[in-house]
Order: sequence, then C-alpha cells, then structure tokens
Amino acid sequence: MKILLTGSNGQLAKEIISVIKAGKCDFKNISNNIKDAELILFNSQELDITDMDLVKNVILQNEPDIIINCAAYTEVDLCEINEERALKVNSLGARNLAIAAEMVKAKLLHVSTDYIFSGNSKTPYSEYDIANPQTVYGKTKFLGEEYVKQYCSRYFIVRTSWLYGINGNNFVYKIKSLASKNKSIKVVNDQIGNPTNANDLAYHILKIIETNEFGIYHCTGAGECSWYDFACEIVKLYKLDCEVIPCSSDEYKTRAKRPQYSSLDNLMLRCTVGDEMRDWRKALKSFISRN
Repeated sequence: MKILLTGSNGQLAKEIISVIKAGKCDFKNISNNIKDAELILFNSQELDITDMDLVKNVILQNEPDIIINCAAYTEVDLCEINEERALKVNSLGARNLAIAAEMVKAKLLHVSTDYIFSGNSKTPYSEYDIANPQTVYGKTKFLGEEYVKQYCSRYFIVRTSWLYGINGNNFVYKIKSLASKNKSIKVVNDQIGNPTNANDLAYHILKIIETNEFGIYHCTGAGECSWYDFACEIVKLYKLDCEVIPCSSDEYKTRAKRPQYSSLDNLMLRCTVGDEMRDWRKALKSFISRN
C-alpha cells in the first residue's frame, strides 16, 4: 500500500507520520497493513497543490493507493486579507488533488473544519447539517469539500476542530506559555467547541482510509467546552500558578468572526468504522503527560 501525504510539515501530518512509524497511537495499535505502508511525503515547498500540472505529474509518477490531504491555509484572520491565496490552497488545491486521485483510482482523504458551519446552532452539528460558512477560511474550505465530492469518486472528508498536537503552534502551547509568564490571563467563555488531540484524529484517519466507507465524517474529541474551560484545564494539568479569567468575545476583536458554537457530532464514525475518540479532558491529560 502506498500512502501519499501532502502538507507533511504540518501539525496533523506529523502526527499521522508518527503514529504510522510507531505502529500505534496513544491508546491502540494501528493495523499491520497501515504500519507497513510505503509513505510518500510532500511538504508545501515540495508540492504546491495549487499547481494543477504539478499535482497531476506527481500523482501519476507515484501512483498512490491513498492520498491524505493535510495541506491547507489555516490562518483564519489572514484568509480575510489574502482571499486569493485561501481560495487557491483550500479550494483549488483540493480540486487538483481530487482530479489527480481519480486519474489513478486512488482514495482521497481530505481534512476539513468546523468553520464550514455558521456557529449559530445550540446542538452539535451532524454531517447532514447544512453548511453556512461565515468567513473566507470557512467558505474556501467548504468549496474545497464540494470540489472533492465533484471530482473524486472515492473520497473521505474529515471535519475536525480545536486541534492540538505535539508538533504545532496551538492553543495548548499558547496557554502554557502565557500562563507561565503571567499571574492571570483572560480567555473567552462564550465560544463552544470540541478540543481534539491530533493523536486521536490521526488514528481515526488511518482507520477510515482502510475502508470503503466513503463520505463525510466529523472527528473531534468527545464532549464540549468553552475556550475558557479548555484553558483552565490546561493550566491545572501543567500545574501553573495563574488565574484564568473568563471574558466575552467582544473584548477580543478579530478580523474573522469566530463561531459561537461549533461542536460537531461524530455520527458517521459511530455508524461506520466506530468512534473511539477520547473524552477531551482525558485526551488532553494524555497529551500533557507526554510533553
């Protein structure tokens, strides 16, 4: 089996590589089929997914069985300024990979986001809920999903949220750094979502790609919380002497609107390959114990 991975220097891609090489995630072994797979890695400098001809040539030369697309323009506020760049990477890049995957009859797993929803719900979003993105980032990621569905017949779209991993610039490390330097920090308590350990997500991605259970998946940590709750748990687990003070989103002006409520329901996982995502507190404790 050949697995081609784009965006290989990113937080999620590095976790996927680590799990494959170790043959296991934090809580379970992966299959021997995946463990023994040939990994073909491309970072964004080596493979510009916005270049259609280059993507086609690379895929035709390597003939992978599976393509995992972790390449994305994820700077939410910068997407509002660099709309063309966001469209090229998040939408056209996904389209190019979908077209190339179909040429070699490869499966394509495309990673997406909770930002494709409006954030105005009161209950977790299921895969069948209607997308209504409110930001350039969300709109371009959703268009990428549409291209994948249009051009590839063997696709998995995996939406996740509030992701953190060992190799990444994420909320956990940000709070750890701020809480280590300050006696108090302010964190918004009116945005709700699902913290997701990249190790858990990587395991499920590798489980999904072995199947023919094609379609859209939500894959986030179990349970929901606010950024304030998340920060409190981080400070507690790192045993830092810092007070976390709740505040409203109005106190933090951002160029891109953040979803007020973006919890996802892993309904498709439960109905197909099985949902083994850990409770977000348990997964966070595991993560912090490792670093």
